[in-house]
Amino acid sequence: MKLANQLNGKDILEKSFKTSMRGYHQEEVDEFLDIIIQDYEYFQQEITRLRQENDRLKKNSETRLRTTTPSNHQVNYDILKRLSNLEKAVFGTKFDEE
Repeated sequence: MKLANQLNGKDILEKSFKTSMRGYHQEEVDEFLDIIIQDYEYFQQEITRLRQENDRLKKNSETRLRTTTPSNHQVNYDILKRLSNLEKAVFGTKFDEE
């Protein structure tokens, strides 16, 4: 689920509100918005860092899969060798002579 990124620190900082006779204390609002801006910017940086780490880990796992997957020829050879050993165990040397 990807959330829309509608705000940034600058948007929050530059947001202005209408004042009224019984409005909020402007300094308290500004201090609180400063905290929100700091948190918002931290979370944006953390999201970017985690996305980069995720991309790096995906690339590493793809590379590891390509380098550790045996070729079809090697797999076929191993299967034939096991089959031959199984036939010798079941039928003994009599099978080799035929």
